[in-house]
Order: sequence, then structure tokens, then C-alpha cells
Amino acid sequence: MKSKNLLIIGILVAFLSGCVVYSYYPLYTEEDLFPNDILTGTWLQDEKTEWKFEHAYFGKKVPENIDSTSYILTVTEENGEKSEFRIHIILLGGHYFLDFYLEDYLEKDELILADFHAVPIHTFAKVEVSEDQLYINWFDQEWLEKLIKENKIRIRHEYNGDYILLTAKPKELQKFVVKYVNSKEAFEDGMDALLKRK
Repeated sequence: MKSKNLLIIGILVAFLSGCVVYSYYPLYTEEDLFPNDILTGTWLQDEKTEWKFEHAYFGKKVPENIDSTSYILTVTEENGEKSEFRIHIILLGGHYFLDFYLEDYLEKDELILADFHAVPIHTFAKVEVSEDQLYINWFDQEWLEKLIKENKIRIRHEYNGDYILLTAKPKELQKFVVKYVNSKEAFEDGMDALLKRK
């Protein structure tokens, strides 16, 4: 259990490394969600890391309880370590976006002190979909920080001197995303992942 705790902390540290934009609220509302199988399946990143998207369930895992508007993403690293996210896909400004949320990060048998100092947040990324490929590209935190410091953007947020946490509600977040969806600078230095269908 200790290694699982350390893995989850490691994931949070990776997300808090300054290369993605963090949000307290999700990018979607229930009205934005739609049944789909766009992501379903197993994908490989660099032939080493496996990303498996499966639909979530409402309660018991039986066919009639499937939630075809959301996914559980299990990322398995080369060393066998796994992390799990709840994923929602929505369409904004003619582009698909994924909302990532760390699943069950405190539902463990044993907790360590560090667990109580980690708050799950949402990240969101643009995704380009083709038959055998997904390209996922997160907004860049440093780009957002520069815009905010130069008063070129007004969006609800908190800034502690190290990280910006967006506190805007979903509809305001969506306006932000649509405004910058075609901005090269918004994504240029953000984290990205190229996945190929297994």
C-alpha cells in the first residue's frame, strides 16, 4: 500500500510540475456530455506506456449500468505501476477536449500524512482523434501565467506564487478554451502524449 501512496503522490507532483493548467472545477456540465466510444480501447505511448480507456459504470458492473458518457483511464507504466483517472470528453469550438480527474486517490486502506495535503484537481487537454491515433495536448501553465501577469486575460483563479489554480465554473472555462483553442502558444510547451492504438 505504501508504494501505491507514493505512486499517487508522484502523479500529483507530475501534474504540478508547471506544464499543465489546473482547475478546481471540471470543463464540462452534464449537458455537455454525450454517449460515445471515441476513446474506447487500449493505446500505446512510445511503445512502453499503456493507456486503457473503458466506460465507467453506475454502480454494479453490468451492461445495463454502463455510463457511455465517461471513461475510466488506466495508465500502466513500463515498470507496471498504474494510475487511474476519470475522463470525460466534450466538443468545444469544433475540437474535442478531455477532462482528467484523478480517480479514488483517497479511497485506500492506509493513508499517510502527505495524502491529506493533496487535493484532486481537473486538468483538460485538446485531443485530436484519427482511426488509429490520439494526440493529447494540455494547455501550458507558463503561457497562462504570462497572460494573467500581463492582464491580457480575465478568468477566475488563485495564484500562490508557484501555481495557478483556475476557480472559474465550467461555462467560464469553456469560453476560455474556445477563445484559445487555435492558439499555438497556448499548447506549444504544454504536456502532450501521442497514443497509437494497440
